[in-house]
Amino acid sequence: MEFQRSSGVLLHVSSLPSYGGIGDLGPAAHEFIEFLAAAKQHIWQVLPLCPTGYGNSPYAGSSAFAGNPYLISLEYLSDWGWIAGERIAGLAGRSGPVDFNDVQERKLPLLHEAAENFLERGSQDAKLALQWKQFGEFCQKEANWLDDYAQYAVLRTLYKTGAWTQWPEPVRRREAEALAETIRENARALAREQVLQFAFALQWDNVRAAAALHKIRILGDIAIFVNMDSSDVWTHPEIFELDEDLAPIRVAGVPPDYFSATGQRWGNPLYRWDVLAETGFDWWVQRISRARQVYDIIRLDHFRGFQAYWAIPAEEETAIKGEWIAAPGLDLFGALEKALGPLPLVAEDLGLITKEVDLLRLHLGFPGMRVMQFGFSDKGAHMHLPHQYAPGSVAYTGTHDNDTTQGWWEHTGAVEKLALEAYLGQVPQSGEIARPVWPMIRAVESSVAQLAVVPVQDLFEIGSEGRMNTPAVPQDNWSWRAAEGGLNGELAARLAAIVDVTDRDNDPLMLPEVAGNPAIA
Repeated sequence: MEFQRSSGVLLHVSSLPSYGGIGDLGPAAHEFIEFLAAAKQHIWQVLPLCPTGYGNSPYAGSSAFAGNPYLISLEYLSDWGWIAGERIAGLAGRSGPVDFNDVQERKLPLLHEAAENFLERGSQDAKLALQWKQFGEFCQKEANWLDDYAQYAVLRTLYKTGAWTQWPEPVRRREAEALAETIRENARALAREQVLQFAFALQWDNVRAAAALHKIRILGDIAIFVNMDSSDVWTHPEIFELDEDLAPIRVAGVPPDYFSATGQRWGNPLYRWDVLAETGFDWWVQRISRARQVYDIIRLDHFRGFQAYWAIPAEEETAIKGEWIAAPGLDLFGALEKALGPLPLVAEDLGLITKEVDLLRLHLGFPGMRVMQFGFSDKGAHMHLPHQYAPGSVAYTGTHDNDTTQGWWEHTGAVEKLALEAYLGQVPQSGEIARPVWPMIRAVESSVAQLAVVPVQDLFEIGSEGRMNTPAVPQDNWSWRAAEGGLNGELAARLAAIVDVTDRDNDPLMLPEVAGNPAIA
C-alpha cells in the first residue's frame, strides 16, 4: 500500500510520563497527541500493546489479541466512577523508569478493584448504563479470543506456575470437563478479566479518536511469532510445532548477526504452516483483523520470517545450530487480502535479508525499513543512508532495538564518526559534547522515504540511559519513560519547521485528490 509523505514519532505507551508508575492511556497519552499535532506529525508509532510476559517484553506477550491491563488509566477509571479517587492517590508522583514489580503489586490490584466495582454497580447505576451495555456488546463481539484469554489469565494466577505448561494435565490439555469446572468455580474472576479488556479497548478507542481528529495515524507493531506461555498456544496447540507432551520441537530466533555473535534464541514455538494453510490461514486472518481494529498502519516485525525462518532445535541453548526453512508468505498474504481487502502493512526487513525476501516484499507492495544509524560502517551499509532510500520505505534515525542516536554516537567507532561527518558535515557541539542527532533527523526527514519516524528519545538528544531495548539481553529492558514537561511547545515548533520544509505535513492514509474528486481516507 502506498502512503502519503508523512512524519511521526516512536513512543511506546508505557514510556509516557503517566500517573501510576507506567505510561498509560490517560491524560498523558492525550497530551502527547496534542504535541504531535503541534509538531505537524501524523504518525504515532507504538510497540505491541499486548499483555507482557517474562522480561516484560511486548514482543513476548501472553496474547496476540488482548490489551495490556497495565496500560489502563486509573485516573479515567476514577472519572468514570469505577474507583474512588482516594483509592488511587497513593500512585501519584511515581515518575522515572517503570518498575514492573511495583506496577504488578500496586497498580494491578487497584485495576481489579475497579473492575469488581463495575461488575457490582454496572447494571444498576444509571451513570454506568451505557458502559454496561457496551461491555455486553464487547464480550459478544470479541468472544472468539476474549473467553480463552480470560480463562488463561485466571488460571495463570490460580496455579501460580508462571506457565500453562505446568498446569494440571486436564487443564493443560483443555479437556472440556476441566474447562467447564474452571468457568463454574471462577466466574467472577473471569468476568473481571473481561472487564479489564473492555476498559483497555474503551480507553484505546478514545485515544485513537483523539488522534484521528488531528489526522494522526497509529502505526502499531505485531510480532510474527507468539510466546510459548500465551493463551494463543494453549488454545491452539495444533497450529504450532509441539510434540505429544505439548513441548516445542523447534523454536524461533535469528542466526548470528550485528546484534549477537551467537544469534538470538527467542524461544517462540514455530507455526505448522501446513496446518494453517489447510484452514485458509484462519488464525492469521483473525489476528490481522484484530490488529486492524487496534492500529491504522501495521508494522510486521521480522518480515524476513514470512519468506523463510530460522528454526532452532528446542534443546539448543543458542541460535547457532539452526536452519532456514521456507515459509508460505505469498500464500498467507494472498489469503489475508482476500479475506480483509488491501492492508496498510509495513515490513520490518532489517538484518540478514536475501534477494528472495526483497522480491516477496516488492511483490506484495509493502514499504521496507531503513535505519540511518546502520549506514556508516562500510559501503555495504550505505543502503541505510538517505541518498539510497527508495520512496517505498519507512526511514528512522534508530528503532527501539537500537541505542539512542546520541548514545550510538558516543559509543561508535572512529570510522563511523568520520563517515558521518563526511556525510553531514561537522557535528554541532554543545559545550564539550558533540550532538549529531538533529542533523540526522533532518537527513531522514528530507529523504524520499514515504514515512519518516524518529524515536522520542532522539528529540530529547538523550544518551544510552534512554535506550528501550538491547536485543539478546533478557533483562533491564522496556522500562524507559519520558520526563514530564519535555514534550513542550519549543520542541514541537522545531520539529514542525522541518516538516514544513520537507513537505511531510500529510495524512499518510489520505489519497490525493484526483480529477476533482475529494480525497478518500
